[in-house]
Amino acid sequence: QLLLVESGGGLVQSGGSLRLSCAASLSTARYSYSVVWFCQAPGKEREAVSCISSSGGSTEYADSVKGRFTISRDNAKNTVYLQMNSLKPEDTAVYTCAARGGYTGTYWCSVRPELYTYDDWGQGTQVTVSS
Repeated sequence: QLLLVESGGGLVQSGGSLRLSCAASLSTARYSYSVVWFCQAPGKEREAVSCISSSGGSTEYADSVKGRFTISRDNAKNTVYLQMNSLKPEDTAVYTCAARGGYTGTYWCSVRPELYTYDDWGQGTQVTVSS
């Protein structure tokens, strides 16, 4: 399976920016995978905020982050990024990346997580936005 490691979280003031990274280790260069970023705030259910297909050609965003967050990937580095701008206190959460993939073509994703099963998960990185 895929080993995923998140980084880039931290403490910022409202209106600030962070760039999260999800670095993946691959057993072979031909493995393709889609990635979804989840967030979970204290006392709340986990929610998907953004995802990107294995090719990078398709992305989705939750309504709460549209226009503020941008997901991208650099396949040469096996890394998916989440650029977070105009951060709000309600963005405070643990952010975790998850992946699904294989060798049979394009792997899609959705911010509706019930549509897919994600087999590989990172450990999470804390994002705190102060007011």
